[in-house]
Amino acid sequence: MTPAAAIRTCLSKYATFSGRASRSEYWWFFLAYFLCGLVVGIIGKWAQLIYVALVIVPLTAAGARRLQDTGRPGWYIFVPLGVMLLFAWIAPAANLTGEDSGAQVVDTGSVLLAGILLVVQLIVAVVFLYWLTRPSERGPNAYGPSPDLGAVA
Repeated sequence: MTPAAAIRTCLSKYATFSGRASRSEYWWFFLAYFLCGLVVGIIGKWAQLIYVALVIVPLTAAGARRLQDTGRPGWYIFVPLGVMLLFAWIAPAANLTGEDSGAQVVDTGSVLLAGILLVVQLIVAVVFLYWLTRPSERGPNAYGPSPDLGAVA
């Protein structure tokens, strides 16, 4: 699949979590998302926030379809998101944001929990990188026909 075809496919399946996505479909779309994000980030924080709000759904949907292409349930795509949100909730309590809260006391329990979540987040990222780079299951699977073969399979 060409980069342009991958981007068109992922955007046309904006919120489609069913079915399968080939490696090329997912990774070309991810690369486009990442590079556009770098450019939008130069514009400013609000532009980047709007950009992420617009592309989080198709990126998550493509990730779910990619996982399903490898035979894994698509809902697994929400595991890293959950870990990131939990870390984002704990980090301010542990004063890990780099902002001066004016507090003289650091909650050691929160720092420890944030450290554990950071390690968990790293492990989850490595596992998902591995899963998302695996070859497609050959032929049809529980989630549909192979995206490489289309309806022929």
